[in-house]
Amino acid sequence: MIQVTDKSRCCGCNACGDVCPKDAISFHIDIEGFWYPVVDKERCINCGLCDNVCPVIHVEELKKNDLPQSECHAAIHKNIEVRFDSTSGGLFSALAERTYKEGGYVGGAIFNEDYSVSHFISNDKKDLAALRSSKYLQSNAEGFYKLVRQLLKSGEKVLVCGTPCQMAALRRFLVKDYDNLVIVDFICLGVNSPKVFRKYLDYLEDRYQSKIVYFKAKNKELGWRQLTSKVVFQNKQILYDTKDTSFFTIGYLGTKVYSRPSCYDCQFKGFPRMADITVADYWGAEHTVGKELDNDMGTSLVMLNSQKGKSYFETIKSTIIEKKVPFESILGGNRALVQSLDAPLVDRVSFYEDLDTMPFQDIAAKYIRRPIDILTWKRKLKNVLRFLWNIASVSRFNLPLYWKNIRYNLFCKQVKCSIVRGAFILIHRNTILEIHPKAHVKVKGIFVIGQKRFSKSRLETRLLVENNAVLQIDNNFSLGYGSDVEVFKNAFLHIEGNGATNINATIICGEHIHLCDRVMLGRDITIRDNNGNHYIAMRGYKDTRPVFIGQHAWLCEGAIIMPGVKIGDGAIIGAKSFVTQNVSAYSMVSGNPAQVIEEDVYWKY
Repeated sequence: MIQVTDKSRCCGCNACGDVCPKDAISFHIDIEGFWYPVVDKERCINCGLCDNVCPVIHVEELKKNDLPQSECHAAIHKNIEVRFDSTSGGLFSALAERTYKEGGYVGGAIFNEDYSVSHFISNDKKDLAALRSSKYLQSNAEGFYKLVRQLLKSGEKVLVCGTPCQMAALRRFLVKDYDNLVIVDFICLGVNSPKVFRKYLDYLEDRYQSKIVYFKAKNKELGWRQLTSKVVFQNKQILYDTKDTSFFTIGYLGTKVYSRPSCYDCQFKGFPRMADITVADYWGAEHTVGKELDNDMGTSLVMLNSQKGKSYFETIKSTIIEKKVPFESILGGNRALVQSLDAPLVDRVSFYEDLDTMPFQDIAAKYIRRPIDILTWKRKLKNVLRFLWNIASVSRFNLPLYWKNIRYNLFCKQVKCSIVRGAFILIHRNTILEIHPKAHVKVKGIFVIGQKRFSKSRLETRLLVENNAVLQIDNNFSLGYGSDVEVFKNAFLHIEGNGATNINATIICGEHIHLCDRVMLGRDITIRDNNGNHYIAMRGYKDTRPVFIGQHAWLCEGAIIMPGVKIGDGAIIGAKSFVTQNVSAYSMVSGNPAQVIEEDVYWKY
């Protein structure tokens, strides 16, 4: 009879429940949100099957495979849409597609309606979108092992993917290897508490006053290495929660308190691997493979651990781009392959007690330190030195330009910035600034003005901020050379930052223009919210109307955005487009006047 007296010795695989012939084992959830087996002693017949199936008890017997060393490959899926929708390079999808093509069944973790995670299996290719991508919390596998065994015994081809402990449990549950089964695991840092994840989602729903309808970890739109979680709400708001802002990601990687107790002494690290194939993020790919395989859109590491896995990999090569890499090259960026998760950096007992009684934002304030919130004296010094280095670099012994940078950052009362916090203006040559006495310029990042691709160019960059006008820059932003930005009296130009313009951008603000986070502007862009005091005898005509450009929008070369236009998140405005009407999120428009040519389009810079 299985009894859990040490929680670090139970990985929560659920196999003991599936193997019990009397359904005497149920799973009870503790204060941390993890489940553990509980035996109904009245039903139990002491057959010992639950102990016999436990992968932790029998790990040494399970650690075997028929290749002396794993063969390693860097790989990506040829279909860019699949790669965009995958956590890494799309290799699980390539393996699954092959199984579906053969009429087989594919199993793995999926989100339920409440964003808990369960293991699921089907032979319908439409389910691949739900199966692909990591979920980063523990998956409930109750009933999964019995279903896999049933399919295998009936002769169906099966490919399953799960954590190393789950796949070890499957091997133990099945007793023997099946020729019609391919087992895939992944390099696992640790499985997180479903309870913590749900609390994080509740916090986001409260913050945005709307229900979450879509959640995607490692969304690629801001780049793979940003570890961005994309969250879509019922009210159409969208959050890109990056590695620097996400309380879930930082709590997982930074505090290390979210994971199951067994993850701190994981028995399934190292070699030999128990799965036929191991897939993972190929961290460090930039040092090993070229841009064909690594362009910050996710690169898969594939480890072929058995002859069966190696043979199956051969069958998918027509759908992927791959390169064999040395076994030694994978270890540096994948410490979790051989080492367990480090011990929590905060008091675990207090954390989970507080989780029951405190709002998640208070939990975050107490236990989670985001990089953007930490301002140590070392960071302050580094920011000051960076400021001095940058103005010296752009000035290049040009003393008037050096003084201009010093004056506008330190002695211009209209400019509000904080050099110790890394917020300042960086002025390049041939830049004209006219900031009127009652103007307000608020800079909370590095605002680069007039940066040149051609260092000898004399193309002029102009910035005008008139009396009672506000220019607000919330994060790093670069205004390309040849640009003309004018903020008229009483107007408000708000740029959230993390973006840039190319050469010759024109922004004419007479009332209110708002560029959200990570807006990218191509060459010769024009954005204006006014018609320059020209009036037309037309019902409802207004000289000025606010312009709003949503986060992660892309305005291509020569696009013109006219007054009153609202552009949705992630939209793409095609080259030379003349935009007079609103543009929906994630749509692509082109033409004069601009028309929708594609919907549900996603892009990465």
